[in-house]
Amino acid sequence: MRTAPTILHLDMDAFYASVEQASKPSLRGKPVVVGGLGPRGVVSTASYEARVHGVHSAMAMAHARRLCPNAAYLTPRFTLYRQVSDVVMGLLHELSPLVEPLSLDEAFVDLAVGACRDRLAGLPSHAVGAEVRVVGEELRAAIRAATGLTASVGIAGSKLLAKIGSDAAKPDGLVVVESGTEDAFLGPLPVRALWGVGPATADHLRRAGIGTVAEVAEAGEAELVRLLGKAHGASLYAMATGQDDRPVVAERDVKSISVEDTFDVDLTDRARVRAEVGRLADRCVQRLRAAGRSGRTVVLKVRRYDFTTLTRSETLRAPTDDPAVVRETAGRLIEGVDTTGGVRLLGVGVAGLADFTQEDLFAQAAQGSAADPGDPEHSEDAAPATVAAPPPVRRWHPGHDVTHEEYGPGWVQGSGVGRVTVRFEVPGGEPGRVRTFAVDDPALTPSEPLPLVPGFPVPGPSATAS
Repeated sequence: MRTAPTILHLDMDAFYASVEQASKPSLRGKPVVVGGLGPRGVVSTASYEARVHGVHSAMAMAHARRLCPNAAYLTPRFTLYRQVSDVVMGLLHELSPLVEPLSLDEAFVDLAVGACRDRLAGLPSHAVGAEVRVVGEELRAAIRAATGLTASVGIAGSKLLAKIGSDAAKPDGLVVVESGTEDAFLGPLPVRALWGVGPATADHLRRAGIGTVAEVAEAGEAELVRLLGKAHGASLYAMATGQDDRPVVAERDVKSISVEDTFDVDLTDRARVRAEVGRLADRCVQRLRAAGRSGRTVVLKVRRYDFTTLTRSETLRAPTDDPAVVRETAGRLIEGVDTTGGVRLLGVGVAGLADFTQEDLFAQAAQGSAADPGDPEHSEDAAPATVAAPPPVRRWHPGHDVTHEEYGPGWVQGSGVGRVTVRFEVPGGEPGRVRTFAVDDPALTPSEPLPLVPGFPVPGPSATAS
């Protein structure tokens, strides 16, 4: 552990839900739940207004609806979330070159290097805590000014304590764990505050008379190893006693890019399965291009009706970001998977990422799918590699952005029985009016999200929806 609190942990408050509230005036102060809306959907994020009803992330969406039936239930808009995340991460990089993102809305920052190092240089140890508190408050104010959102910050001498500090600061707060106060800060906390302690471990410790972090430390490493096993017991004792010397690691390189969908009803029609694979391949390439990357290994994921999960992959001769190549390769891979019993989930990914492409790889894909007289897979009786997709159906997802030729920008409140309901309003404005249209109304079209606040970066034409 460092002798001064110079590791910062930032966690945006109810990130997805807060972005939705900020961009939709009619949802300010209302319960909002973001996630998969089908029967098998899971909550990604719940606003604090929804959390008071017991809704939380990873909960089944059907359960959330029972707990909070009057909430706004929205599908995610990852295009906008990534835009907001980029702004926040940019502010973190102004503090230090050592930023370790954990997700779109969470990161560690090393304040002992970069611009903050100059601010802290020469300060006596007792003054460092006060100065990093100022840094944390300035950061939170800058995030609010740039995005309209709130963030919670923890600053301490280790990553463990900084993370626990930001949890304790929620929502919209700041906690600085001063040097020498670590034991006093950790001791009273419940054991669930420590990483890796879930409900089962907490219950096991409770039965042994251990309920707080201080009681974990008092139990000693030997007793914890006896209760939980060598690896888990030793790790828990180290955390309870504040032992954490992990450095902040600059942004790690992404190993793969993928997309997947879970279907409300198992897919049994082979043509529909092929069509979904093609659609997922196109979405995957959109993400690939948005990241400025290419890849040489196409990966297919299939979860069948009985929850068995299969993965198939094919490595190309060189990296590509060509949608035709990824689509055809994924199409070949699905032909080798038996889906007659039904498909619950499909996913397409690209691994082996690179920063360059080979433009003539479409020919490679065409050669790979050409019939080989000696290959029974391409005999006349074999199923074709590609089948014409069914005519597209206009799908209007709750929460997603639309534009009407007469009424302007708005967002989908819901759809069904051939109708779609839209609320016409813009970020920073007043709650707008609701109107209903036929789902195939030619005057209504999907659109990109509008900026949250003046000066906020607007997604460009290459931005992708998820």
